[in-house]
Amino acid sequence: HFSVENPEEIANEQAERIYQALLETMVDGYALSGNPVARAYQSWARYSRFPYRSRAHGNRFVNNYANAIAETYGRYEQAGTMPAGAILVKDNVTVTNNGTMAPGALLIMEKMPAGFRPDGGDWRYTMIMPDGSLFGTTGGQDAARVEFCHTCHKQAEQTDYMFFLPGAYRR
Repeated sequence: HFSVENPEEIANEQAERIYQALLETMVDGYALSGNPVARAYQSWARYSRFPYRSRAHGNRFVNNYANAIAETYGRYEQAGTMPAGAILVKDNVTVTNNGTMAPGALLIMEKMPAGFRPDGGDWRYTMIMPDGSLFGTTGGQDAARVEFCHTCHKQAEQTDYMFFLPGAYRR
């Protein structure tokens, strides 16, 4: 855990330093889940230059990653429809009002074969907590707990249910 004096005014470089300092702990914790994405994502393309605040994800500092199957993600709004097997990941660092920063959940968005969930673009959402416990997964354990992911991403139906990071943070 880290603490910052002014949590509302964290500079990009400071957010990156804290992220890098917490990264090994984060990945080790996620890996306890047994989900192969939990370790693999660190070898994938990272699309965010710095961790950025995501209001949609609890005002946490997030980073965007995508596997090779999802390589068109880097075209952002022109990415098109992802093929089955595409995986997008957000890892994140939480920030409390008093400035404490700690590992947040691993958020996984995986494109499944056609018919998995047609009303959601066939995406499966999985959330793994920092201790490796499963918060929930679409169509599986505790699916109701990640239904809010589907509800929110439904707003981005025109971009295959994907939202994209702010332009200033794109690589």
